[in-house]
Amino acid sequence: MGFSVDGFYMEQDLLVALGLSLATTLVLEAGFFLLIGKRNKKDLLLVILVNVLTNPVVVLLYWLSVMYTDWDRTLVKIPLEIFAVATEWLYYKKYAREIRRPFIFSLSANVFSFGIGMLLQQLL
Repeated sequence: MGFSVDGFYMEQDLLVALGLSLATTLVLEAGFFLLIGKRNKKDLLLVILVNVLTNPVVVLLYWLSVMYTDWDRTLVKIPLEIFAVATEWLYYKKYAREIRRPFIFSLSANVFSFGIGMLLQQLL
């Protein structure tokens, strides 16, 4: 078991956060892909795979930064989101078949999922 802070086990909280964030991101970004009219199954798989690659890294680095530094949370998010957009853009640019503007798609999908995720956090 992990270490306890105020009765919460941080490892459990981190695993839950990683799982929920990844699941939500996959649903939202796959939904965004379909919402804008894309239907290529290989591109949809690519969207899922690049998010499996980037989301856990971003969430883990965010949690570690929040837990072990007193850096401003918003300032921590900015470079992490830039990393996600840039990484996904490069994969879409290289491997996507129907995504004609990979940077715009990556930026838009991330803004969409980040915005909906923030809204969900406020509602829950």
